[in-house]
Amino acid sequence: MRKPLWEPSADLIKNANMTRFMDFVNKRYGLKVNSYNELHEWSVNHLSDFWAAMWDFGEIKASKPYDTIMVTGKHMIDTKWFPGARLNFAENMLRYRDNQTALIFKSEGAGSVKMTYAELYDHVARLAKALRDAGVKTGDRVAGFMPNRMETVCAMLATTSIGAIWSSCSSDFGLKGALDRFGQIKPRVLFTTNGYFYNGRAFDSLTRVAEILKDLPSIEKVVVVAYTESNPDVSHVPNAVRYDDFISKEKGLEIQFEQVPADHPLYIMYSSGTTGLPKCMVQSTAGILIAHIKELKLHTNVKREDTIFYFTTCGWMMWNWLVSSLALGATVVLFDGSPFYPGPGVLFEMTQNEGITIFGTSPRYLAEIEKVGLKPAREYNLASLQTVLSTGAPLSVGNYEYVYRDIKQDVLLSSISGGTDINGCFFIGNPLLPVYAGELQCKGLAFDMQSFDSQGQPVLNQQGELVCTRPYPSMPLYFWNDEGNKRYLDAYFDVYPDVWHHGDFVEMTDSGGAIIYGRSDATLNPSGVRIGTAEIYRVLENVSEIRDSLVIGQEWENDERVILFVRLTDGAQLNEDLVKKIRNTIKDNLSPRHLPAKIIPVGDIPYTINMKKVEIAVRNIVHNKPVLNIDALANPESLEYYKNIKELQS
Repeated sequence: MRKPLWEPSADLIKNANMTRFMDFVNKRYGLKVNSYNELHEWSVNHLSDFWAAMWDFGEIKASKPYDTIMVTGKHMIDTKWFPGARLNFAENMLRYRDNQTALIFKSEGAGSVKMTYAELYDHVARLAKALRDAGVKTGDRVAGFMPNRMETVCAMLATTSIGAIWSSCSSDFGLKGALDRFGQIKPRVLFTTNGYFYNGRAFDSLTRVAEILKDLPSIEKVVVVAYTESNPDVSHVPNAVRYDDFISKEKGLEIQFEQVPADHPLYIMYSSGTTGLPKCMVQSTAGILIAHIKELKLHTNVKREDTIFYFTTCGWMMWNWLVSSLALGATVVLFDGSPFYPGPGVLFEMTQNEGITIFGTSPRYLAEIEKVGLKPAREYNLASLQTVLSTGAPLSVGNYEYVYRDIKQDVLLSSISGGTDINGCFFIGNPLLPVYAGELQCKGLAFDMQSFDSQGQPVLNQQGELVCTRPYPSMPLYFWNDEGNKRYLDAYFDVYPDVWHHGDFVEMTDSGGAIIYGRSDATLNPSGVRIGTAEIYRVLENVSEIRDSLVIGQEWENDERVILFVRLTDGAQLNEDLVKKIRNTIKDNLSPRHLPAKIIPVGDIPYTINMKKVEIAVRNIVHNKPVLNIDALANPESLEYYKNIKELQS
């Protein structure tokens, strides 16, 4: 019998928001739901009742109530949610106006800066007035080419308070990456900083912005936040104004929250763009609001007294997700810079100093700090820490063990998984359930997730395609400039009719959890046997000489063979002994069919800016196919290591 790494205390269960919600629906609907699995089953079988309860329990502020919860259409994407309702996203984020800290900003080599909820409201009010005075109106697009700063949050809230649409990408995106995104949606206003810091260096942004503007004639105003210098010269940037000169100087302003329909566009998010032009996914006001409140309030157990942090850029949906914690009155920590500068413990020092209770990161970060020998439990006071979240890739058994051994024993470790497309999580944490190594705790409430075999039938305790069989509010409304929803339907509904095909390779466990084995499009298929790449990554974490790895399938002699690329630790060499050790580790922990035909050392592993390995780009290089949208990569120069490799010719 499996032994959990962590189990919730009776006190935690008693006081959890999830328990209160269970009591709420039991009383409202005369139910006798006593466990999470029962609650989940009820939620997917009674979608209207669940989302009605979530609307009230989440205390959604709306000037006009909905007429009905949902109206189904011919296809899943035709479902209308909360028709008749009128509300404003920013109004829900700014329901508190007191002196509790709303935002904490920490950048490289500098102390933290704080802003209260009262100060946040005032700042957003002045910025919203400036945007209105600049001519921004409901439905216009406002873009952020910004680091993860307070001004970014304020710009998003000011934009959405008007009913305009917010869209952002990280300031470290290249010229083409930014144009591939913003060029499609034609924003009227662009927020940027004059530069940003990373790993002890200052980088200029305004030169890139000036170049971007040559191909973005829709931009009427560029608002420049001073960051790397206090009084930047903006004269070479067309239509530019300094942020401090742009924001209204009036005091005591009340925000005019534009009341919009539930399905009014809120965000435009982007796919990674590593396989083609990024998809521009338009997401709804009520859908994102209620989904985020569900995931933060129930699954993450966020309360007013919490301080929540996620290591993210403004180009990743985890930024949008994190900022929605404002609706619950929590303190949100924003960090900009390298998590390894000036040392690998900088984020845990911040956790100690700011009293962070919920800490969000990625498997790669956990693997890196373990490799360098960081033991945060010994070096920092982490008494405040209650929850560790991880996403971006599957969390390995080794990652779980490291967290409980070297970070904190009494902590809820939640491996969560979803996507930018839904701006949320299909699988997520749960304060009522135990944590098992290598397994995501549960399906999110009201998500009918299944693992389908090749015949489109649900399977348990075996690998299959991750699907969602019922609609949910945070589905994209549509893709920008996608006539007839062609790209939308091709992206998610081309495999199973009217069933969302997410593109992950997954195993549903009989405990109600899940194990993710990687992206379906990167799944290996030697001799017709499907293998998730994450399986191999998991076991290779036990090989101390390997710092990082990437595995692909290479077409070979009318079949496919497994190719393993390894980035070695300093001083390690890929000699016969290490090759034997790698092969034995894979064979002993997995099976002979997982064994790579070739093991090849490389200088670096390519990642997207959102910290996801890009197996497809490497596979394309190996097969002499073009790699599109290289600007979506954090380290595009790493692709050079995979070109013209002689070992792959035999």
